[in-house]
Amino acid sequence: MTVGTETRIRAALPTEYAEIDRLIDAAYAHDYGEDEHDDDPMHRSAVRAEAFDVWVATDEHGELLGSVTTRRADGPPLHEDVADDELDLRLLGVAVQARRRGIAAALMRHVFAEARTQGFGAVVLKTAPNMRGAHRLYDALGFERAPERDGLWIDGVRVLDLFTYAQRLDDLG
Repeated sequence: MTVGTETRIRAALPTEYAEIDRLIDAAYAHDYGEDEHDDDPMHRSAVRAEAFDVWVATDEHGELLGSVTTRRADGPPLHEDVADDELDLRLLGVAVQARRRGIAAALMRHVFAEARTQGFGAVVLKTAPNMRGAHRLYDALGFERAPERDGLWIDGVRVLDLFTYAQRLDDLG
């Protein structure tokens, strides 16, 4: 997928995983402070890419601008409380120097397109309560809050307070 004349969205290459990790870590640290979940293996692109799709946005020179990870049609969800017809995502991030260029919105539109292509009926995500900039993006893209699904659940136990947002694809037109 091409965004404008200079930004492309494509599957990440294994040779880019370390750079993606640095980009995501820096983006989240810039906006929200240092990550206390650094020991979570899912925070590493190489681990996520084993079972999920890792996408990147690049400029015309191949420089990484942003990334997002999504569920595969034939794979497990990224979160426990996701229905079979929902594509979920994690770790949407844009390089600090690439902000205000529509990269995050373009990555999310790519997620919508992939969800449709793979036969999903909705896109669902979790986000921390303090990620207000992300909330504005999700609101602008038509997501609705789903507070009844809030929280991060592992083995049926709520381990983290997160907001849930959902977007039915048939609502996008």
